[in-house]
Amino acid sequence: MSDNDLGLFLRTRREAVTPAEAGLPSGSRRRTPGLRRSELATLAGISVEYLARLEQGRDRNPSPQVLAALADALRLTADERFALLHAVKATNDTLKLCPGAGRPPARVVRPTMRALLDRLEPTPAVLLNRLTDVLAFTTGYEQLVGPLGLLDSPAPNIVRYLFTDPRARTAHPDWSRDADELVARLKTDSVPDDSHLAALVQELTLTAGTPFTDRWTAAPLVLAHAGSRRLAHPGAGELRLIHETLSLPDADGQHLVVHLPADDATSAALDTLTGRRPGALRAVAG
Repeated sequence: MSDNDLGLFLRTRREAVTPAEAGLPSGSRRRTPGLRRSELATLAGISVEYLARLEQGRDRNPSPQVLAALADALRLTADERFALLHAVKATNDTLKLCPGAGRPPARVVRPTMRALLDRLEPTPAVLLNRLTDVLAFTTGYEQLVGPLGLLDSPAPNIVRYLFTDPRARTAHPDWSRDADELVARLKTDSVPDDSHLAALVQELTLTAGTPFTDRWTAAPLVLAHAGSRRLAHPGAGELRLIHETLSLPDADGQHLVVHLPADDATSAALDTLTGRRPGALRAVAG
């Protein structure tokens, strides 16, 4: 394996992108069909000298913002952005996920919470930690979000799913608003000098780009404990849900999110989806 995976990746991708694909004139007398170093530097808003240092392995510490700009300029796909992230990690230990300051996000589910989730069946309910890692959930929640792809990862994370899985934009008709609220929740539940949160932010800065970074740098929203959301379910159609968020004391940012139907049509659809007797779940008055 190369000791300069990042430089090799950048140079290979630069040479694979044509000027036309990058919105530039083709010109003449080009030694390669790809982009010149000066062209990529201009598109990414960095100096040619700095790009040369990155490609040659003389600088191994690019900021997430520089990486995101390069990814945008190179028109990287979602899979290619993840490949770039792995190349960065292989080259630069400081971006690895992530020892350092800050306690690891809690992942232990206490017995009383397991019992509560069991009692909530088949209501869709999920327990999250401060980074929105999914820790435990009811079968009702699995039936609700499983077909949307949220639980496909061995370690599901809601913010990562919403910003990097293309299925999320189809599943969330109000994606922009839901993204605003989720990033605000991530900020609200963070702790000072949280290196684990910083690692997730670095990752999403690269893999999701401006849809994430614009929200992360914006002024924080004031969150309510309850809110509404629409989901487009492939089997149950459009669902209108009210979600109630309950923070657990002394649990390092863990919170329980319970989804309730916001109208009679959603109530009936959830009954069918979860196998509960029709009418057992009452609609929440809007």
